[in-house]
Amino acid sequence: MAALLESDCPALELIARGKVRDLYNVDADTLLFVATDRVSAFDVVMKNGIPGKGKILTQLSVFWFRLLADVMPSHLITSNMDEMPASVQQYRDQLEGRCLLVRRLKVIQVEAIVRGYITGSGWAEYKQKGTVSDISLPAGLQECEQLAAPLFTPSTKAEIGEHDENIHPDQVKKMIGTELAEKLSQAAVNLYTKAAEYARARGIIIADTKFEFGLDEHGVLTVADEVLTPDSSRFWPADQYAPGRGQDSFDKQFLRNYLVDSGFDKKTSIELPDDVIRDTLAKYVDAYVRITGEQPTL
Repeated sequence: MAALLESDCPALELIARGKVRDLYNVDADTLLFVATDRVSAFDVVMKNGIPGKGKILTQLSVFWFRLLADVMPSHLITSNMDEMPASVQQYRDQLEGRCLLVRRLKVIQVEAIVRGYITGSGWAEYKQKGTVSDISLPAGLQECEQLAAPLFTPSTKAEIGEHDENIHPDQVKKMIGTELAEKLSQAAVNLYTKAAEYARARGIIIADTKFEFGLDEHGVLTVADEVLTPDSSRFWPADQYAPGRGQDSFDKQFLRNYLVDSGFDKKTSIELPDDVIRDTLAKYVDAYVRITGEQPTL
């Protein structure tokens, strides 16, 4: 199976190519999200992709959108190719299993990150200043320790090649207004909490995750993009969890660790070796199976 690095749908208007997704205009009300097999780490897109990764991300997002529908509406209209317009169906061979037809939203330019455990950039900041996103935390926390309550630690949305910047929640209030900022932070925590409880019962700790939100035509806050995938979350095996050290994972941390160990400069795109691609894909599949109880369609 070859990796799909770029979709090619000339009858549709290409709006943007992100780090992973290609976004197309379908009509005045709807967009098409295509999850390619591109893979990024440290905000750098690698030269080669992970075959089938986009299909796993898409199918897992659909699972979570449905499970969390009682918490918040999503932008999802359908992931079923048979229910999509003819302008999309003509690219079935290329897109099946890796695209979402979604409602057009007014996107909120904030990465809504929720942390249940202290790790990654949060741990790095905590070691330096005793804070995460400039939020003070108790002294003496260990690496990967569970926080007393899920913590909303937003960041900016970076362009390709740039880095997201952690910001204090008060900055979000200045950006989008206090009322919407409080709705957004509470929604992110509620989504994380339900998902984390569900995953924990299936042997996976969701250490942290990020959500993206928008407003629909009625001004209703709506969750968008992807949700709770190995690209946007840290998934740890619960039976191997122990605070005070780094954790094994089912997500891109495996890839990040390889890059750090190989001296990656966090700027220049490189070609990933076959074994890293194979092992990363295996972790994504493992996470999908544990969470959904089914095999992904690749």
